[in-house]
Amino acid sequence: MAKKYFPESELIINPDGSAFHLHLKPEQLADKVILVGDPGRVATVAEHFETKECEVENREFKSVTGIYKGKRITVQSTGIGCDNIDIVVNELDALANIDFNTREEKTEHRQLTIVRIGTCGGLQQNTPVGTFIASVKSIGFDGLLNFYAGRNEVCDLEFEKVFTEYMNWSPQLGAPYVVDADSELIERLAQKDMVRGVTIACGGFYGPQGRELRIPLADPKQNEKVEAFERDGLRITNFEMESSAVAGLSLLLGHKAMTCCMVIANRLVKEANTTYKNSIDDLIKVVLDRI
Repeated sequence: MAKKYFPESELIINPDGSAFHLHLKPEQLADKVILVGDPGRVATVAEHFETKECEVENREFKSVTGIYKGKRITVQSTGIGCDNIDIVVNELDALANIDFNTREEKTEHRQLTIVRIGTCGGLQQNTPVGTFIASVKSIGFDGLLNFYAGRNEVCDLEFEKVFTEYMNWSPQLGAPYVVDADSELIERLAQKDMVRGVTIACGGFYGPQGRELRIPLADPKQNEKVEAFERDGLRITNFEMESSAVAGLSLLLGHKAMTCCMVIANRLVKEANTTYKNSIDDLIKVVLDRI
C-alpha cells in the first residue's frame, strides 16, 4: 500500500526544514508537550528545566525543549483560540508522524502526550478564583472539529444531543461538539487536588462567554442555563477558549491530551484576579511533576 504523500501546498516546510508556523524541526520535538497560550509563559515553564536543548520563536508561537527531572519536554505557546490550536496540534503531529524529507506519512505512529495549561472563568460555587480545573469533557462552541472526517467517532453524540436540546441551541451558531480528555492523563494529573468537570471552549472572550459590553447578547440567558446544566454527575465548571480543539484533534490524530486551568475569574460571584501570573506557577509545577 502506497504511503500518503503531502504536497508542498498542504504541508508547508520552511527552507531550514522546520514546520511552517512553529519553526520547530522534527528532532527538536519531545514526546511530552505542554501547551500554553501566552508566549511569555513559555519562559515561566522552561525556567524549571535543568537543561534547555533549543529555543524557537515565530509570531505567537514560541517553544523550548529541555529536561525536567529526567523527562524531555517541549513547552509550546499557541496564542489564543481554537483556530490557533488547529495550527499547533496539526504541525506537532506532522513533526512526529510525517517524514519531512520524503513528505510521506511514517510507517510507525508516534504518540504525543499533550497537556494544556491555561486560565479560565469559573462557573460554579466550587470553582472560586485560584481553583485548578481538569477538563474531563470539553464542549466546543467554536465548530472546529466539524470540519474533520471522523468527528462523530470521537465525540459524545448523546451528550451533544442532550445539551443542544437543553440550551435550545440556535442553528445560526453552528453545532457544538463534545469530546473527552484522555482518561489515564486525567487520573495521573488531576489526582485529588483538581476539580474535575466539563469545560466550554468558546469562540471569543466577550459575547460567546456571555459578556455584554456595548453589543447586546443573542441569548442573555446563556450563562444561567450553562451554570444549571448537569449530566452524569458532571457540571459545566468553566469557560476558556482552547480545550475542545486540543482534545478533539488529539483524539483524531491518536495522541493523549487534556487541559487543566486555573480559575482567574468566577462568573457566578463576579470576582476576578488580574495578578494571577504570580500564582499560576503552582499549577505549572504540578503538571511538570505529573506529565
